[in-house]
Amino acid sequence: MRDVVEIGLGKTAQRGYHLDDIAIVPSRRTRDVDDVSTAWQLDAYQFGIPCVGHPSDATMSPSSAVRLGQLGGLGVLNVEGLWTRYENPAKVLEELAGLGEDARATKRLQEVYAEPIRPELIAERVRELRAGGGTVAVRVSPQHTLALAPVILDAGVDILVIQGTIVSAEHVSTTDEPLNLKEFIADLDLPVIVGGCTDYKTALHLMRTGAAGVIVGIGGDEWSTTESVLGIRVPMATAIADAAAARRDYLDETGGRYVHLIADGDLRTSGDIAKALGCGADAVMLGEPLSLCEEAPAGGAWWHSAASHPSLPRGAFEVAGEPIGSLERLLFGPADEPDGQLNLFGGLRRAMAKCGYRDLKEFQKVGLVLDR
Repeated sequence: MRDVVEIGLGKTAQRGYHLDDIAIVPSRRTRDVDDVSTAWQLDAYQFGIPCVGHPSDATMSPSSAVRLGQLGGLGVLNVEGLWTRYENPAKVLEELAGLGEDARATKRLQEVYAEPIRPELIAERVRELRAGGGTVAVRVSPQHTLALAPVILDAGVDILVIQGTIVSAEHVSTTDEPLNLKEFIADLDLPVIVGGCTDYKTALHLMRTGAAGVIVGIGGDEWSTTESVLGIRVPMATAIADAAAARRDYLDETGGRYVHLIADGDLRTSGDIAKALGCGADAVMLGEPLSLCEEAPAGGAWWHSAASHPSLPRGAFEVAGEPIGSLERLLFGPADEPDGQLNLFGGLRRAMAKCGYRDLKEFQKVGLVLDR
């Protein structure tokens, strides 16, 4: 039974745990690191590492998405971002990278994203992704899915990501026709990833829409302001474990249909990635960590997709810093600092080996301990 704490007369709150609150417990067996596999598969698409690129313009351009795919991950391009609003957003990205400690950074983000989305550029960007080889994935918000889906689908993507800060299977509106995820996904012949979600019930409902994957979390990090703006904060260890419980129940309900969980939030180091997978995730969505690589299109600056919202931005602008290495080095090393920010998936392999697990499915069974 989950801990429930009385916070006042007649009002209780469930206790939740962040990734920083837990640690992995090695088992009686260890394994050679060369015998460990970090591969996973979503529908018919196979990946060498459980890494999904967060669809922020700060990190995902057509070229960086292709490069991430070449290195074994899944790059996701935001079709509501700068790459579909500007023929060549290089100058805009260069300007944003040079903002420094500018109090107008958020206002400038809002201004550059006020440029309308151009459907012909969506088709062009998908062609660029396709030309790079690998799996083509794009992100669209729930609010714009119905309007942009025909263009996206005609362009020919492999995986569609429908992502918002909080996504539900049952959106209620008295003014607009809401997106019916179950009906929408049923009409498609490609896998759909939906999210984010924060609890067991929402995860289960999203699985019942027919989604191939569910994003758990809201991309929270030190630059996210969702808590201060909306009062919403996600304890990621608990959120992932709850979603994994929903998946077990959905497996029983459907007789074996497996839905992949992608953790998005509080992920900065290889240790964070290992703990998220140990809680039950199949992959992680990385944003800010990828902004530190040389291929990042914003030159080291970072912002969430929601940071440019025209009326209620939910993310601070991070000033560009010096890159710490190439994307390949970020993912696979070598590392010359002991802080876990380089060789992210080499660190994951080492954690799996130290605990005796040979693949990601087995590693989801790893023991955990509260250490705070």
